[in-house]
Amino acid sequence: MPMTEDFLRFPHQMWEKVLSKVKKAVVFMDSRCAEALHWSGGAALLLEAGARNLKEFSSFEACAENEPKAVFVVSTLLKGRTIDVIKDIISLSHFQYCVVITTVAHSVHLVANNVTTEMEGNPVFEQFEEKLCEWMGNMNYTAEVMHVPAVFAPVSQQLLLTPAFAHLFPLLFPDLEAINTKRPEKKRFGSLVDMDMNSLPVELQLEIKSLAAVLNAMFEATGTREESFAVGPMSRIIAGELAGHPQAKNRRKTAPNKASIIFVDRTMDLTGAVGHHGDNLVEKILTVLEPLPGHVTDIQVDMLELTSLQRTPHSTNILAPGCLAQTQSPAAQALWETMLTSKHKEGVMEVRRHLVEAASKEKLPIKMGLGRVTPEQLRSYVQLFRSRPGMLESHCGVLQLGLATAQTLRHPIMPRWDACLAFERLLLQALGDSDFTAVLRQLLPLMKPRRGEDDTASGSRSREEECGPDELILLLVYLYSLADEAQPSDQDAEEEELEKLERELIGQLTLVITQEQHLSPLLQKLTGCDTPEQLTMEQAHAAAEGLFETLRGLSQTRDHLKQLRSVYTASDGVHQATYRPFLRQVLEEVFHPDRPECPDIEYMSGGLTDLLKTGFSMFMKVTRPHPSDNPLLLVFLVGGVTASELRLIKEAVSTHKPGSQVLVLSTRLLRPTDIAELLFATPRLSPDIGV
Repeated sequence: MPMTEDFLRFPHQMWEKVLSKVKKAVVFMDSRCAEALHWSGGAALLLEAGARNLKEFSSFEACAENEPKAVFVVSTLLKGRTIDVIKDIISLSHFQYCVVITTVAHSVHLVANNVTTEMEGNPVFEQFEEKLCEWMGNMNYTAEVMHVPAVFAPVSQQLLLTPAFAHLFPLLFPDLEAINTKRPEKKRFGSLVDMDMNSLPVELQLEIKSLAAVLNAMFEATGTREESFAVGPMSRIIAGELAGHPQAKNRRKTAPNKASIIFVDRTMDLTGAVGHHGDNLVEKILTVLEPLPGHVTDIQVDMLELTSLQRTPHSTNILAPGCLAQTQSPAAQALWETMLTSKHKEGVMEVRRHLVEAASKEKLPIKMGLGRVTPEQLRSYVQLFRSRPGMLESHCGVLQLGLATAQTLRHPIMPRWDACLAFERLLLQALGDSDFTAVLRQLLPLMKPRRGEDDTASGSRSREEECGPDELILLLVYLYSLADEAQPSDQDAEEEELEKLERELIGQLTLVITQEQHLSPLLQKLTGCDTPEQLTMEQAHAAAEGLFETLRGLSQTRDHLKQLRSVYTASDGVHQATYRPFLRQVLEEVFHPDRPECPDIEYMSGGLTDLLKTGFSMFMKVTRPHPSDNPLLLVFLVGGVTASELRLIKEAVSTHKPGSQVLVLSTRLLRPTDIAELLFATPRLSPDIGV
């Protein structure tokens, strides 16, 4: 029987293959592989395995004469820019031995090189080995090229992420229009559901094939035969690619274990991804603290409070930041699991308990506090360890998580979380009573530029407490994703009124963006400008127009579903209107004791056999496989998962089927602003895979 532990061991097994090659080598690694390694043990693993150094995968890096061996670890195809960087590094160095490890399978390299026939061996890799020797200047030097699917980051006992696919996101209606413009009029697609693998841009096809190859390698390593299910257009394509993977057919004949995997498009529920209703500590930490440079998931923790350094404008650059990934400390790992999958209050209480236990263990003079946990209380516990090297080393993991919690709770923008939550609740109630235009109009009073940092008018809220453009964009996504839940009205009249209102909102949002004194990462990606000085009114207006073009299609993402079409429960006069998480509805169907067949959870592993059964079902009863048939359930969220959803999954399992083994896989752990970036500011149709 496959166990979640078998799948959680898989990332470490892949890194062991990399470690076997790094002895006496300088390792060059791209940021996506570095992030996967970060959650599996970090650079310490490489150094303990004998690596001499770890460097960024960049044309500006090189090695000295006394460093003859290099190992390159990349998450991209060995084509284009990736080859250029490898060649640049080799030409500036004096290597005699080069190993290139790519996480992209050889079969995907063949497709990328327009080879459609099956070939023996790894000809693309073999040809590249010759190139490496040529660049090193001696054909007798040693070169190795291999594929190792080291892409999974074991973030917790419940969650595996794939940083290499962090920007893979389900298609939206503007993408459908872009694809249709390149097709003959008679062959254009009516909806996203009609699209197939061959209709996608080549870069996106290659990324999906690469993901399918990685998943196949994981099932192969764990001896698992999977039954695939899908909810959403992109999930159908990925599940179909996995089902048809050439190497998977033989595996399924001999694999001793069974598991179900459900792919779910993130676009099936954007309300939960951008909303602030998630009562989860980690979600708030990810939202307010700065990301760790080069990472998609982890954040920076200011460690200055553990030293005797004075806080100055330059002191933050003296110390390396802390982070959330604590792979060396069992106590910190246990604390992280609780923070990730429990309610906010429980997480904060657990942080205090771990800090108190650590201080008591070291016999430090701790003052016990009862009742509400405050950031000042957590800081006082952490500061007991200041400038005590031995104690710091012993409890470093717990202290970093404690500092992350304290810094989040006292962060000046935390009041915005509560303000957004309150407004989202008002919008939910209004949707059941009014048409969409009337509800959307309630956003207009918020669409105004924030006051300057020096503007401290008495009796008014601070600038940090005001909703900025990021929060306004999130509220727009929240509302448009629920547009179909509003009260129906005169269609033609509402469309005209809505168009007029949207033009007004575009103008207001343009003004808000251009009045910002600092552009957030979201605004930088949305406008293509790094500073306010670069941003023109025309650029801001064009960005706002593009944003609304995407927003208009968000309410239709579930239109093709038959049963799970709504994530909203209207008020009945006794109970308030509520948001119903899509993922919870899916799990309720999966774990339902009567095992009903949900038409929206599509079985994808049947192939031709399943099509034949479907044809015969008119004359005889055909039983399709059910996701609950197998002892292990994998849930793959295509486009990202939130920390609140991890808690939701844990609660759903304990409520409906205690003891079940469920493992979540996803492309990234989401902040609310991540969704906005993926929706509006990422070239989804041309992912960066090194072509």
